[in-house]
Amino acid sequence: MSRMPRLWMRHEHRTSERRAPLVPEDAAQLVEQGFHVTVEESAQRAFPLDDYVAAGCRTAPAGSWTAAPADDYILGLKELPEEPSFLTHHHIFFGHAYKQQEGAGELLRRFTAGGGALLDLEYLTDDAGRRVAAFGYWAGYAGAALAVLSHRGRLRTPLRPLDRPGLDALLAAGATGAASDGERALVIGALGRCGRGACDALATAGIAPTRWDVAETRDLDHKALLSHDLLVNTVLTPCPVPPFLTPADLDDPDRRLSLITDVTCDVTSECNVLPVYDEITAWEHPVRRLRDGGGPVPPVNLIAIDNLPSLLPVESSRAFSAELCPQLLRLANSDPVWTRARLAFETAVADHEGSAHA
Repeated sequence: MSRMPRLWMRHEHRTSERRAPLVPEDAAQLVEQGFHVTVEESAQRAFPLDDYVAAGCRTAPAGSWTAAPADDYILGLKELPEEPSFLTHHHIFFGHAYKQQEGAGELLRRFTAGGGALLDLEYLTDDAGRRVAAFGYWAGYAGAALAVLSHRGRLRTPLRPLDRPGLDALLAAGATGAASDGERALVIGALGRCGRGACDALATAGIAPTRWDVAETRDLDHKALLSHDLLVNTVLTPCPVPPFLTPADLDDPDRRLSLITDVTCDVTSECNVLPVYDEITAWEHPVRRLRDGGGPVPPVNLIAIDNLPSLLPVESSRAFSAELCPQLLRLANSDPVWTRARLAFETAVADHEGSAHA
């Protein structure tokens, strides 16, 4: 029998990130199965360190993963700090490095320089290619909620984490009255997890959204898209497709669309389906003006935050951890889910090295 893996959950470098890929209840399951789990201190994490200690985890100072034993898997969510330049461990997090995103080459170079590997959470898939652990539902929910609150003039900045009842109360409070009269919202990718979350948030806000998926985007009706007030995009594509919205669409004199929420935020990738902006927005300033408008044509604003589920850190972390924990339990057994993730990394490295020498 192979030795059980060692996991080291790091503190998140991004200050607005309060989620955890593994919550205390699921960490306890891993410890019971013989895993060695270390959790770094983190003042911003939504789950107290004492709860992990009670689950049987060991603790370490924030950022000390660089000195972790060489065979530890370093578990996180968002980007790593810029140092060290050599990554020697196997890391499990959302690397956003396989579709030529900005900074992808440098991240892959850090892994090849140190002999480590990236087991990207986005590429943990089953035999049918479906992701086995995702924040999609809560990303869609939070993205649509911010769109509604901004459109109704009820969005308070900088953003602060909430719980589900608190966010729902804000949505429901504006569900009647002049602000919500005749609001038209479109969700693209409505049949997926992310799209379902967006539709649920809109329903809480008293809006019955238009729901588009593959059939509607195959031959997309741009005029119909522009006839909505709100657009929530939840489509993440692995290969380039015709864009859903272009700069020319924003200049259409008949445009009604006034707010775009891009949940997927694939902005620096050639797979971006909304090439109308070139930089994401942030918690401090979540809304950016794309067009000023004029006459009967309204201004159009953008929300493009790449860690939306952190707006609901407890609910989203528990849902994600419940999906990830069974996969972590199979980490020692060369399970196909992890084999595919390793192959995705090796393919990305080979492609990057090939393009660098072309």
